[in-house]
Amino acid sequence: MLQIKRIDWIAGLLLSLAAGGAWSQAPLTLERAFEAAWARQPEAQSFDAVQAAARARRESADNWLAEPPALEVAGKTDRFDGNHGSREYEIGIAMPIWLPGERGGMAGLAAAELSAGESRSHAARLRTAAEVREAYWAWQRAVVEAELGRKRLDSARELAADVARRVKAGELARADQHQADGAVAAAEAAAAEADSAQAEAIRQLRALTGITPTLDAGHMPQPEADPGLAAADGMAETSHPVVAELRDKAEVARRAMQLANIQGRANPELSLTTTRERGAAGEDWEQTVTLAVSIPFGGGSRHRARVAEASAAAIEAEAQLAIERERVLADLDLAQVRVASARTQLTAAERRARLAGESRGFFQNAFRLGEADLPTRLRIELEADEAERQLARARIDLAAAISTLRQALGLLPR
Repeated sequence: MLQIKRIDWIAGLLLSLAAGGAWSQAPLTLERAFEAAWARQPEAQSFDAVQAAARARRESADNWLAEPPALEVAGKTDRFDGNHGSREYEIGIAMPIWLPGERGGMAGLAAAELSAGESRSHAARLRTAAEVREAYWAWQRAVVEAELGRKRLDSARELAADVARRVKAGELARADQHQADGAVAAAEAAAAEADSAQAEAIRQLRALTGITPTLDAGHMPQPEADPGLAAADGMAETSHPVVAELRDKAEVARRAMQLANIQGRANPELSLTTTRERGAAGEDWEQTVTLAVSIPFGGGSRHRARVAEASAAAIEAEAQLAIERERVLADLDLAQVRVASARTQLTAAERRARLAGESRGFFQNAFRLGEADLPTRLRIELEADEAERQLARARIDLAAAISTLRQALGLLPR
């Protein structure tokens, strides 16, 4: 728990520095984005208070009494009815005591709640990580699209300028100039659309993290470490935060049901009272001590209602746990398939980009020598641009697929 507090404090410091512009020029990594986003979450801010409440309940189970003792003070006089000097003063203390097994049940429930608070925090961190990962890789894709859009626009403008010179020299027809200018217009529209998508991705990421992301030109984000297939063995059944959260929730429900069965009546009350009295004025004072035990009757229908509610909560938690285990395993299988598919797509995209780049070089030389027409040159340029886009997206998609696999395994961004 101290480790979690330290991480949350560091994350809050990172967020405040970023908001103040101290790191405004540093590239935003996935880990930094996650830490900043988690520091803004209500679960992170309320974690200490929730755990403090659970510890207080645990400490209350260590007390010898079920409730704090109560002081009882009473006095009786005949001053307003005869005034013969009759006086009686009584002082005592009432102490609620535990039902058989109640103290152990309270301690077990409090311990389960402490554990559930920890696992609930870990699961909330993982849910935050899922949102951050989705927004982060969407931003990376938007950055790639924007960079390629600007590169395509520069290439189209360079080609249009070359065509204009050759039209002026009488080497090409004005129809070729129109085609080149049309390619520039299409590239401008595509670049503007990509810039708009990048702005939207930045907005979504800033809403999560509170940081306006920046990225070095040509920077390729470092992908997360591939956990491999061996890490998946048994993780979904044991240490996955979502499964652990529901398992601890089910344990709390079971403990609550056991405690409800024990608390079939109100707590008995042990009272110790001393009385000092005299019958009339001039008589000697007498003092007595009374020890009493109050044992309430059973709770009846109210007790049965509490037990039924606790039992329903336990059944619901167990059912949710079984369903979540199946979902986690299904997500893990799908994530592994997507990583394998992304690797295959990256290999194919690298081969296509290499071939398209070579073809672009061939046709550029042929166009300069007048051995290829402009429509063919434009088609080859579009194919090369698309191949570059596919390669860049394939690299991002593989990194995102590995990130999704880590998410399915319950691993936080690193």
